[in-house]
Amino acid sequence: MASLEGMRVLDMTQYEAGTSATQYLAWLGADVVKVEGPTGDPGRHVGSGMNGADSQYFMNYNGNKRSIVLNLKTERGRQTFFDLVPHFDVFIENYGPGILEALDIDIEYLRKLNPRLICARLKGFGLSGPYKDFLVYDWVAQAAAGAFSVTGDVDGPPRIVGPTYADSGTGMQAAIGILAAYVEQQRTGLGQVIELSMQEAVSMFMRTLELEKWGHTPATRHGYLRGRAAGGLYKCKGDDPNDWMFIYPATTQMWDALCATIDRPDMVNDERYVTAEARVANIDSVYEQIAAWTAQHDKREAMRLLGAAGVPCSYVFDTVDLFEDEHLKARDFIQTIQHPIAGPVQLMRPALLMEGMEPMEPAPSLGQHTDEVLAEVLGLDAGALAALRVEGVTRVRD
Repeated sequence: MASLEGMRVLDMTQYEAGTSATQYLAWLGADVVKVEGPTGDPGRHVGSGMNGADSQYFMNYNGNKRSIVLNLKTERGRQTFFDLVPHFDVFIENYGPGILEALDIDIEYLRKLNPRLICARLKGFGLSGPYKDFLVYDWVAQAAAGAFSVTGDVDGPPRIVGPTYADSGTGMQAAIGILAAYVEQQRTGLGQVIELSMQEAVSMFMRTLELEKWGHTPATRHGYLRGRAAGGLYKCKGDDPNDWMFIYPATTQMWDALCATIDRPDMVNDERYVTAEARVANIDSVYEQIAAWTAQHDKREAMRLLGAAGVPCSYVFDTVDLFEDEHLKARDFIQTIQHPIAGPVQLMRPALLMEGMEPMEPAPSLGQHTDEVLAEVLGLDAGALAALRVEGVTRVRD
């Protein structure tokens, strides 16, 4: 039995932040019904389509869900949506500021329709404060949370962080809040409103940085992390731009293991390197000695040797390595899903490995489950469903 079997989620999310939250709920067994307008979630069109199907981007965040089309700009569409609300446990949205209100959908009205309803709202800067009406995407939130300020060369400009962890990180935290609210709902019979600011969610990832400076001096950029336990990026053998590895010998034991592995046991007792403070003081020399060894080794070989010796390290995985590395293959991290239009699609499985997870399923086509859901939840017959299509309430726009 899936862990969240019985939970019903009314999903009005788009792009990545909200869809990350609902995807995890779907993977855990919740019945996630994605409500889309006639043109669908804009994420369907981010990047190129796959053999005439939706984009890989959309498929990455919307598997295991059902899709229905409701034109919420029509009175009949809104009323159909309101009719659905009493049958669901969770409502979640991450539209831009004021969009839900422009559709004449009021959260307090939804809660009157269903006092058990958990309403989750994800916004760039939250629902209050001077910036509440500002538009936000992932990298905007990262900038607002300070992530760029600590990224890049020490004396250089701030740098953009590549992964979209602001979106997915906000979604993961939203999923945690929804699960906690669901436990309370099962205990008390009451729902609640959950609000999440992307700026604040990303700031949660900043809590380890230069604590001695918190609140009064800006943290510095990290660059190669030279000076921190001899940690840093080291060039490896090869001409690929990602032929690098990251090494972080944080303890004396790890430092000793590193010296032994690179065949430099003399460095263990060398007064320039014998303590962490000495290594920091002589960091350029430390870096030179380690880099001379990594330059002679393929990054994967270097990782195997150092990792086996107990030195924390990883080669710099590129986006192809994530699909082809022997370790991730052994763990079945990349799974091939059969999509009815695109054919075989490679997707990353959820990082959670636990009982109660659903097998991965492809993302739904736009409106694929409209008739199924409305008949199942509202009891509409074929005639009523046909009338909604004729009225343009549930018709997919070409």
